Amino acid sequence: MRILYIDVDTLRPDHLGCYGYPRPTSPAIDSVARAGVRFDQVYCSDAPCLPSRTALFCGRYGIHTGVVDHAGIAADFFPEGPARGFRSTLGETNWMQCLRKQGLRTVTISPFGDRHCAWWFYAGFLEIINSGKYGGEIATDVEPLVLDWLNRNGAADHWFLHVNLWDPHNPYRTPDTYGHPFQDELPPVWLTEQIRRRHWQGAGPESAQDAAEFQEVARTGYPHSWESFPRQPVQMSSMRQVRRLFDGYDVGIRYADDAVGRILATLQKQGVYDETAVIISSDHGENLGELNIYGAHMTADEATCRVPLIIRWPGVTDALAGGVFQALHYHLDLAATVVQLVRGDVPPSWDSVGFGDPLRQGRDTGRDYLVLSNLAGTCQRTVRFDNYLAIRSYHDGYHGFPDWMLFDVRADPHLQQDLAPRRAELVDRAARLLDQWLGDVLRSATHAQDPLWTVLHAGGPEHTRGYLPAYLQRLRATGRQQWAEKLERMHPREAAQISPQRAK
Repeated sequence: MRILYIDVDTLRPDHLGCYGYPRPTSPAIDSVARAGVRFDQVYCSDAPCLPSRTALFCGRYGIHTGVVDHAGIAADFFPEGPARGFRSTLGETNWMQCLRKQGLRTVTISPFGDRHCAWWFYAGFLEIINSGKYGGEIATDVEPLVLDWLNRNGAADHWFLHVNLWDPHNPYRTPDTYGHPFQDELPPVWLTEQIRRRHWQGAGPESAQDAAEFQEVARTGYPHSWESFPRQPVQMSSMRQVRRLFDGYDVGIRYADDAVGRILATLQKQGVYDETAVIISSDHGENLGELNIYGAHMTADEATCRVPLIIRWPGVTDALAGGVFQALHYHLDLAATVVQLVRGDVPPSWDSVGFGDPLRQGRDTGRDYLVLSNLAGTCQRTVRFDNYLAIRSYHDGYHGFPDWMLFDVRADPHLQQDLAPRRAELVDRAARLLDQWLGDVLRSATHAQDPLWTVLHAGGPEHTRGYLPAYLQRLRATGRQQWAEKLERMHPREAAQISPQRAK
């Protein structure tokens, strides 16, 4: 068995051709979808990058591992405590260890553990190739490493290769020499000038006036020089800048897709492509104007938490080629599914629920509802049920979000109409489901502390923590006095803090 898992960071499904996007961003990925199965409603349980991949590679929700933020105590695992043996539970039950037990050589080509100092990420891998740029890679940094490995090992049997591509992640950095493949293609039409103007008067990290990384406007000494990234706009001051945002993101996808095509061609040249399982997914998506957030992934909403999942598995998906499955799944359910498909045992401690057997039988079954979390840019838990997404904000991340928002993601995928004020019965239902989920997961928790409260007690999520005083000054200097007053009322203690000058 050969398994190739292509993990494209920050990849929105609705910006791929196989998910209905009109721009030709993904011909190689689309070819895999035509030969396999596309899953339409897959969401990361914990966003963004570090919490999401932790959940997938450990098979457990962030509330169980403790990893829910990008820094601070909630960026590391709960200690296992006195019961930890010579080998830890994580060491014995991580995703790669489960695959090794089935005789697979587990390999990663990724800097992810280095980027987040998440050394656990490498647990269970027999071979680690660090592309060395802390996630600042472009496809042409990663592709030669992949092709070299495949040329040496691809024809062998029994391997699992994880390939991490980064191009859609901000800052959008595809080389200018690549050109502008979408200059004659219309950008998405939902984001109108009227919406842009309304957003321009709003506030919050990565909002229309503050669309560069939030820390850029909240402190000095931030390492990014945005002039180095001509595809990355720093403000949505016009529809031309909005187009630059969409083009920069989409070109990043196409640049990664080109590499995917050459990787697949290498397997075809070796004569093993038809015998190789190919999986394509992502850790999270990207807000591109939704909730007045441009080019970031700091909310527990549709744009950030919905991810693509495409599986082409010889002998399993052949009769389903080109099929679309609509059931709800967590991204972490992929781990148990792959273990099932290689006839392994799913650890009983996992929250990951495999759909390997239904996939073999062609049945589209999944979860009744999902609970999604983002505790790195906001503190939100979201219930995804029926056609609805109900977002509970415990910390608004300085966006001024109400406690509850409700959206019909089928009718309103870009989250323009908050239904919460007039659909109280649906908000009540979401609150009951959230309470039910919390009760279920805490009953099986190894630690009493919900890490949501750890993050709140620390002063809020990492990507806003401590930056409010400087941001209030910016709001006042840019004519948004009413927003400064609102955020001061919402966060009186944080407004009184001294802004840190933390190096990253």
